[in-house]
Amino acid sequence: MAKNSIPATLKRFIVERSHGYCEYCKCSSDCSTEPFSMEHIVPRSKQGSDDLENLAYACIGRNIYKSDKIEALDILSQTIVSLFNPRIMQWDEHFIWDESLTGMLGKTATGRATIMALKLNRRPIKNLRRALIAIGEHPPTIP
Repeated sequence: MAKNSIPATLKRFIVERSHGYCEYCKCSSDCSTEPFSMEHIVPRSKQGSDDLENLAYACIGRNIYKSDKIEALDILSQTIVSLFNPRIMQWDEHFIWDESLTGMLGKTATGRATIMALKLNRRPIKNLRRALIAIGEHPPTIP
């Protein structure tokens, strides 16, 4: 299937549904130097579809690090678990901000595995969160 096969109307709906934030790390597309993309929760390489329920709005870092992963190791339980799926899971059930509000902490095996696999606490992203805190834009208040 062609890479640009997702209709523009569907893309707009996905952006609106996410309120302009990455559905994994909660960074705002307004504060990114790189474009966000439509991320396949179940990758096409694993027979994932272009259906609305399989698409998430994601920053380029999440999309690159997620690649074709759908599972990862939870270092605490030493088990392979499903990665966070923003269509069927609630963000705040799996993640919480640390005391500085710059780092994400996993509340569940899925949360911990997702943070590690998608590198949600890399230094540049934590620096961006720190800058956003300074101007009152982090953590996001998404309805």
